[in-house]
This record gives sequence, structure tokens and C-alpha cells, in this order.
Amino acid sequence: MTRMRLLALVCVLPLFLAIGTLGARAAQSPAKADAGQKPAANAASAPSPDPASADPEYVIGPEDVLNVSVWKEEGLSAAVPVRPDGKISIPLINDVTAAGLTPMQLSSNIKEQLKKYIDDPQVTVTVTQVNSRRVYLVGQVARAGAFQLLPHMTVLQALSSAGGLSEFADQKKIYVLRNHEGKPSRIPFNYKDVLAGIHPEQNIELEPGDTIVVP
Repeated sequence: MTRMRLLALVCVLPLFLAIGTLGARAAQSPAKADAGQKPAANAASAPSPDPASADPEYVIGPEDVLNVSVWKEEGLSAAVPVRPDGKISIPLINDVTAAGLTPMQLSSNIKEQLKKYIDDPQVTVTVTQVNSRRVYLVGQVARAGAFQLLPHMTVLQALSSAGGLSEFADQKKIYVLRNHEGKPSRIPFNYKDVLAGIHPEQNIELEPGDTIVVP
């Protein structure tokens, strides 16, 4: 009987070892699979850069929002809107003209004025919202309203941003309404001619505040 039991154990032992190995592998496989899986992306994608941030020559205008940062001076650092008169308010130095300057020029001006109160102030100015550079489209366009004026945007590009002309638009009588030094002027734009290359000079580069009228 002892010999028979020994033979039975010899035969059954490899089977138990095989079952145990398979069980261990099965227990490890989910962990490996989980380790190999990439975590779901839960972070929001980075916002597209603001045209003002990308252009060092951007000229600040009324209604833009600026971030003025003075190193180690939290009481002087803040987000400030440019008022309709083109100025911003900064503690200690009160009103500072911002419109018509680049962010670097404005930071230099603020730095010079703060020197009366602070030793070697380090000032940084960035544009966080571009509200001054807008053009307006009215009349027979797919989407009328205010549109951000991108660098070197032309009439044709602005019309494209508005979704193009409606089927009732008078393509030959479009014009740009522009105020220059308080005097309004009308600049003609013949859509058909411009597309045909007959009057490419009518496809002018737009300026802030221009209104494209599509009858």
C-alpha cells in the first residue's frame, strides 16, 4: 500500500504544480494588462495662443485687458482693463496711458514711474484679452456680428470668417465703412471682380473698427 500511495503522489504532484502555475499567471495577467494601459487624458488641451501674445508689435487698444505684474510687489500686480480713454489705473502712479503702445513699451513706462517709489522695479505687461481689434459685418452674410481682427486680415478673409455671402447679397455693392480721424468714408468692394482678379486692390487690409456692409 505504501508503494502504491507513493506512485499515486508521483503521478498527481506534477498536475498540482501545473495548476498552481496557471493560477499564478492568471492572477498576474490583469495587473500587467492594467500596467500596459495608458491613463485616460483628463487634462484640458492647451488653449491656442492669443494673437497679441504671439505678436511682439501688437499695439494695445481700448477695452483690451492687460495683466500687469511687478516682481515681489503683489499689491501692484493685477489684471486691468484699458478704459475707453486709453488709460489704465496702477496703484501709486494712478493713470497710465496704455493705448497706442506695445506691451513692452507700456512696461517700460510703468517701470520708470515706479522708480520714484520702488528700487529697480521689474514690470511685465501681457495682453490677456484682445477686445479692441474687432471688425463688424452687417447685412447679407451668413453670420453678422463682431469678429476678431487677425493680423493682416483682408475684406475677403473677413467675409469668409462670417460664413460667406447669403444668396440675396448684392455682390457688386459691398463696401467697407471706416472712420478716419472722426470722418466716415466708404471703400467699395466688388466681390465678383475681386474673385476674378479684376480689382485686387479693393481687397484691402482691414483696420480695427471697420464695418463691412453687404447690401
